[in-house]
Amino acid sequence: MLKTILAISGKPGLYKLISQGKNMLIVESVADRKRMPIYASDKVISLGDIAMYTDADEVPLSVVLEAVKTKEEGKEASLDYKKASAEELGEFMAAVLPNYDRDRVHLSDIKKLIQWYNLLVSNGVTEFAESAE
Repeated sequence: MLKTILAISGKPGLYKLISQGKNMLIVESVADRKRMPIYASDKVISLGDIAMYTDADEVPLSVVLEAVKTKEEGKEASLDYKKASAEELGEFMAAVLPNYDRDRVHLSDIKKLIQWYNLLVSNGVTEFAESAE
């Protein structure tokens, strides 16, 4: 599921891949369902390709999102990432991924994780693990 959800540099929110053209992608905003073209010059990354650093290895974002879903019981995150202190963000991340690399995972990464999780859950995307096909 996360392979078709995209983060686009310079554009807020997340986007779902709808179609591919010759030199562009057609995407739809997860939040408001507006469609727009994204060109080859835009930096686009699939959420399925993102991982978070741990002390030992990297953990795929889908695993981290599943851990957040388990912690929050499938609801939106109870922590307000905009108002949370550095300690609160660190505690939240430690509860979700106990062995996350505290040097390489920045506060902005934790905020983005919570923001993306809330956006996906509030728009009905709750299956983060890749289904074995």
